[in-house]
Amino acid sequence: MLRRAVRTVLLIALCCVFLGEAAAAELGGESDIRLIVRADDIGSSHAANVGCIESYRNGIVRSVEVMVPCAWFEEAVRMLNENPGLDVGVHLTLTSEWDRCKWRPLTPGPSLVNANGYFYQMTRQGKQWPAGTGFLEANPKTEEVEAELRAQIELAVRRIKNVSHLSAHMGTAVCRPDLSALVDKLAKEYNLHVDLKAHNVQHVRGMGDGKLPPETRPDALAETLESLTPGLWLLVEHPARDTPEMRAIGHKGYEHVANDREGVTRAFTSEKVKEVVQRKNIRLMSYGDFK
Repeated sequence: MLRRAVRTVLLIALCCVFLGEAAAAELGGESDIRLIVRADDIGSSHAANVGCIESYRNGIVRSVEVMVPCAWFEEAVRMLNENPGLDVGVHLTLTSEWDRCKWRPLTPGPSLVNANGYFYQMTRQGKQWPAGTGFLEANPKTEEVEAELRAQIELAVRRIKNVSHLSAHMGTAVCRPDLSALVDKLAKEYNLHVDLKAHNVQHVRGMGDGKLPPETRPDALAETLESLTPGLWLLVEHPARDTPEMRAIGHKGYEHVANDREGVTRAFTSEKVKEVVQRKNIRLMSYGDFK
């Protein structure tokens, strides 16, 4: 009986070692170039939904961030569940930045909305914006923020199969120390905590000018990827398609949204970019790989 117990303990220990080594191999080492390509704002428009999914199916995207309160969330749910290999983050949404397209919270929260009942336009009140457009300046109540974020998280994890993490749209959900602590608490509570900083993540910069023709973006991204060195890298962008819907979206200082995001989609799905990834043996990864 004792020998059998000892053998069982040894077998469990060996399995743990094996699984640990397998997990480490899956994550890669310091000598590997590891790249998370994250597509933000699925759910915000049909054009964004199409661009994000295409950037996964035919491109290099491995994680996508869903905006739960937005009008195209239902279509995003269907698309994401049809693509279970695509890692999903809940893109916690507390602002509604576009001039002609607005969204509201899922919960009653008077301190979260403007006089028209919409989320505030920006995280902070800027000099170029009309008075009353800043989320922080409205002094949002922490308990109302928590109720709203919980509602967004719970709807996402109930409807979407492959949610692994949280992120903050425009950084608003983590713009105040108490809110940052709240998001960290919720991530751990819902098992959606992924700490890329612990893996020394670096940010990829350089995809070209979004005001230039979209066909220039693949070359810019390919050049940037050529320069990557071993380590973990994160590239965050917003793919979409240049459609009449997308051309109607924008705000002061960012009127070329459709052109910019069409360029992102073209870069993410570019054969030239994929060739660089393959030749340099860049390991495309997701947030979920680090859980």
